[in-house]
Amino acid sequence: MAGPNLMRQQFADTMLAVGQEDPDLVVLIGDISHFILQPFAKACPGRFFNVGICEPTIVSMAAGLAKVGFAPVMHTIAPFLIDRSFEQLKLDFCYQGLGGNVVTVGGAFDYANLGCTHHCYDDFALLKALPGTQILSPASPVEFDALFRQTYRNGLLTLFRLPARVHGQAFSREAIEVGKGLRLTEGSRLTLIATGPQLRSAAAACDPLREMGWDPELLYLHTIRPLDTALIRESVRKTGRVLVIEEHSWSGGLGDDVLRATHDLGGIQYASLAIPDAFVRSYGTYEEHCEALGLSRDGILRTVAATFPLEKEVMR
Repeated sequence: MAGPNLMRQQFADTMLAVGQEDPDLVVLIGDISHFILQPFAKACPGRFFNVGICEPTIVSMAAGLAKVGFAPVMHTIAPFLIDRSFEQLKLDFCYQGLGGNVVTVGGAFDYANLGCTHHCYDDFALLKALPGTQILSPASPVEFDALFRQTYRNGLLTLFRLPARVHGQAFSREAIEVGKGLRLTEGSRLTLIATGPQLRSAAAACDPLREMGWDPELLYLHTIRPLDTALIRESVRKTGRVLVIEEHSWSGGLGDDVLRATHDLGGIQYASLAIPDAFVRSYGTYEEHCEALGLSRDGILRTVAATFPLEKEVMR
């Protein structure tokens, strides 16, 4: 099931549940999700702060709370909480060795209809440059709830990038573990690696790829850092070809991580569907951006056909 509000509602539901269990959980927001967080505010008085559109201040306040033992959650739109507040994340959290939780919406081009100020292509890359960080990209409600509960008090600065669309795949709670990817299909000739909502496109491409003569193996990674290097290496060593599909810039995204994790295997063919190192466009819908970037079932099929020659051995 797809829907623009599922992830944000799960965020609010998880805050309410965990906040009632843990008296140290504090939520600070930047004037978004105010209404759906009212149950948390009422159930956990004194632990909900709508700081307004002062995102660097949100981060510094949260760091102060973390310093005295609270478990802070910072929440607003990605470019304002990551790009605009990067110095505070670096100095107040990472260089002080403090733990906290950054829960964003509007990553990549989810808010493209509001123009270039609301684009955020590079959040993974920025946080990878900082010590003591963890990066999670859940794209179903059960993933967020499970991953948040596993990590929110682990002493690291953790990013939860919440997409506007879910991927539509059903996972059991027991299958979700931070740092562990999921192998959704077994294959022998091509590895597809997807993160976030692009799992929907990758899953839709599997049957057509089989009809084209490929035998795709599909991996889904909800955790970008720490990366499940063992799963990736096992699959890529077997197939010899890998295509990474993600809503992040080419530079510093999951594709770079996969290349770094497998470069020593030798003879591997690589391809990536991501956001190029350029400003794509100011406005337009999420679907229009995906189509223009090839982040779709058909885009995956075109990329595989153009990048990987269909050798005779594949047809056997």
